Amino acid sequence: MAGVVAVGFLVALEITAHHYGLPGPMASQAREVVVPPKSGSLLYAGMALMMLVLTWRQRFIAVATAIGIDLVFLVVRWAADIEVTEGHPFGNGALWVILGCAVIAVTRRTGRERALLLKGVGLGLLLVAGRKTGDTWLIITSKARPMVLDQYVAVADHALGNPSWLVGRLVTATGPIGFNFLDIVYGQLAVAAVIVALYQLRNVAAERRFPVHHLVRTFLVIGLLGPAIYMIFPVVGPLYAYGTGTEHWESVSLWWSNTSSSAQWAVADLWPVTAPPVDVPHHMPFDGITPRNCMPSLHTAWATAIFIHSRKGPQVLRWAGTFWLIATLTATLGFGYHYGADLIAGVVFTLTIEAALRSFDRGWDRSGIRLVAYGTAVFAALLVSYRYLPLEMAKLPWVSGPLLVLAMASVIYGYVKTTARWESSTTPAQHPEAQPEPV
Repeated sequence: MAGVVAVGFLVALEITAHHYGLPGPMASQAREVVVPPKSGSLLYAGMALMMLVLTWRQRFIAVATAIGIDLVFLVVRWAADIEVTEGHPFGNGALWVILGCAVIAVTRRTGRERALLLKGVGLGLLLVAGRKTGDTWLIITSKARPMVLDQYVAVADHALGNPSWLVGRLVTATGPIGFNFLDIVYGQLAVAAVIVALYQLRNVAAERRFPVHHLVRTFLVIGLLGPAIYMIFPVVGPLYAYGTGTEHWESVSLWWSNTSSSAQWAVADLWPVTAPPVDVPHHMPFDGITPRNCMPSLHTAWATAIFIHSRKGPQVLRWAGTFWLIATLTATLGFGYHYGADLIAGVVFTLTIEAALRSFDRGWDRSGIRLVAYGTAVFAALLVSYRYLPLEMAKLPWVSGPLLVLAMASVIYGYVKTTARWESSTTPAQHPEAQPEPV
């Protein structure tokens, strides 16, 4: 049933994309069998997930084959004088290996071995398809939502002290070193997720089965549901609504060049120097290119999921999860991509999804239903308050600001308390060994 729903969703998204004259996620992925992929590292990460079901010998063969195919592509492009202007010059080999394993599963495997290999292939392709789906969603939001609600969120953000303006000045002060370091962390979030997932799924090859719950599931559900909120609450972010867009970072970025300015659509060129005034907010038009991808912050949501799932790993993995969460929050605010209100919504969004997935796995009970319902209610209340009470929030920051943080903290507390009770109920009690009675 889940597979049918996923395929139906992809087909619907493909049709919608073509309606707007855009390549859909499936067409875009099919092109990367030959053309330079947008993210070669993501394709290799997907292949790494797929290889969890293989033996070590098969893994070495898969990696060698992928690298060999990529080298052939490099030689052919060099011989044909084809310059790679967009995307990565590597990654096609990884996609070929994933598809090749799917063919082997269908033609050379049977029974449980076929099912396990197909699950591995599906896991790798889902990671890549999730990225493609997200990219298509973002373009659709820019076409389908010409009006944005940035003024409402910006006014509401006064209750939190305008954190994007504060962190934006700090990142600007660090210059190229600070910006590009955070940019690498921000851009490789999916790779960080794969590292945690590889640890969680490390025993799949030996046990010949997948665990019930792991990070990849949460990651994909976040990416599936998040863009739907973008359509309900379209926001472009302070860098665009109150700044000059990516042109602001062109002088310090190692990757961007010839970026276009979106200043003509902005309220004013204020970010990150001057906080926006507390005025009556209005809907405002914006260009048909910039994604409306702020509310909630999915980078915050994904980084929170990585943090949660890294808690059961070794100390180095826990440190890495904490680092990635802090660095991602700094980048989302410091780059001007998000308001502080987006981050609070992103945390609540993730915890609610994580609670729902875990409740589904263990069987819905009163505690699971209560936690998911409460998280959903808090998330909805946040969106409603940002939309309809921004002025009241900005005029009473010492009341509304702590209330926002308290609402998020209450969901965190409820999640930690409930999941701890779940885990204690599934852990067998430790009984002392019986001692022989004295004669």
